[in-house]
Amino acid sequence: MSLNKITSALWFSAHGGNIAILLDYYKKIFTNDFVAEGIISLGTTPSGNAEMCNIEIYGQKYFIMCTEKEHHPLNDSFAIRINCENQHEIDKFWDYFTEEGKESQCGWCIDKYGLRWQIIPNNLNELLSKPNGWQTMMKQKKIIIGEY
Repeated sequence: MSLNKITSALWFSAHGGNIAILLDYYKKIFTNDFVAEGIISLGTTPSGNAEMCNIEIYGQKYFIMCTEKEHHPLNDSFAIRINCENQHEIDKFWDYFTEEGKESQCGWCIDKYGLRWQIIPNNLNELLSKPNGWQTMMKQKKIIIGEY
């Protein structure tokens, strides 16, 4: 996996600072569209055990670090948007991330590690341009295409 000139870096916290836990979690939902390079151990840090790894999801590269103790919690200022082909795909990602995570509004959800996702249909702009499209989305947590 070659590095991009600019890569988003995400700092997670997991049991024991074990990044393999994170890799397994994301590999389970993204399957063949998820690639991880070798794990690099940083050993003991002020945040406990720490490990890092470069990953790729649908061709988008990220650098992730995992520490035993939470240092900086993830928040709404960063989210990954997944553009979905249909309701089935929306349901797949939404259900996976909210199973141990949290629902939010307008297609936003939070996975069990605190990472924010926006799970939306490819034709969201078209749906929002319908009469009451915006109002429909504002009433939804998970986007339900059939309600537009």
